[in-house]
Amino acid sequence: MSGSGRIYLRRIALSGFRNYSSLALKLDGRHVCLFGANGAGKTNLIEAVSQLSPGRGLRSASLPDMARVQGAEKGTSWALGATLFDGDIDRAIRIEASLEGSTRGKRVMQVDGALATASSMSDLVRIIWLTPAMDRVFAGGATERRKFLDRQTLAHFSAHGSHSNAYEKAMRERNALLERDRPNPVWLDGLEARMAEHGARIARHRVVTVQRLQAAVELRPDSAFPKADLGLEGLAEAAFSKGEELSEVETMLRDQYREDRRRDARARRTLSGPHRSDLIVVHRPTGVPAALASTGQQKALLIGLILSNARALEAEEDLRNPLVLLDEAVAHLDPDRRAALFDELSALRGQAWLTGTEPELFAEFGERAQHFSVSAGQISEKDAS
Repeated sequence: MSGSGRIYLRRIALSGFRNYSSLALKLDGRHVCLFGANGAGKTNLIEAVSQLSPGRGLRSASLPDMARVQGAEKGTSWALGATLFDGDIDRAIRIEASLEGSTRGKRVMQVDGALATASSMSDLVRIIWLTPAMDRVFAGGATERRKFLDRQTLAHFSAHGSHSNAYEKAMRERNALLERDRPNPVWLDGLEARMAEHGARIARHRVVTVQRLQAAVELRPDSAFPKADLGLEGLAEAAFSKGEELSEVETMLRDQYREDRRRDARARRTLSGPHRSDLIVVHRPTGVPAALASTGQQKALLIGLILSNARALEAEEDLRNPLVLLDEAVAHLDPDRRAALFDELSALRGQAWLTGTEPELFAEFGERAQHFSVSAGQISEKDAS
């Protein structure tokens, strides 16, 4: 699959999604700026775009949570349609979520009228995002940093999500088995082998992603956003960084799980493995760990990493450029840094979607973007001037 063609949305249509009873938005390939009061539906729209990627989207919401509320009643379904320009052709995408009947709680995805899987969708369109909920990712615990890294990794490796799900499932079963008085060692061997198989791949994906991110950080020496020095803490990740092979790391993890059975049984959880790894980020201009940087420095670091990931994806010949979703990311930037952000986005092949409360926030984007006013689930295009 070539990454040379430009990928962007030409149209998005919604039915029964959040505060949109019906919407059909035509796009021309430029970046998309959405402005309006809080609660107007800006984030709802980019959340809909994020449904084109694997998982629950940028809010991690359940399917029922995304259904439109009509009076006191929740809708029983919602649907999303999109036209994706795929390098040189238009692809028709449709996602339907039913909240009742035999398909309750499921998403049915189609591409060009044929059923599609989450994996095939992630190969077709890659999406990365930044939301206000991620602002404190560096100051929080390792769990939040892993989630951030794994979202970036998923854009590089479409199978990363399925490996993560399989690893978590095997680990839950192992934990439950260890709670028994005399757990069957053969069953434990099988579960630990599955954990090692998927865990090694998770770790390898992370290592490659961090390497690509670090290389992309260096691609913009004049960036207005601070550079980050990245690292990983984790037994499997360290092994891959030293050049060990996949089979060697699988064996190492399997041996570690077996050795830790008694300890894990006492703790009632698995204490080692890729689910305990951490992303290390240093604010290069000051040499300070990101966790100790100011709130403004952390925000700038996050924006810089999202931009770096977009560049990293574009640098890979076999990957497609991503859609970049930036929710309320510009409000706290000064005019010079906002202008620099728009310049960096314009240097990318992909399409960026940005939200903000005031049209003036996007003035420096000018004709490089389409500007839309959002009000109570209604959208109208406005002149860039």
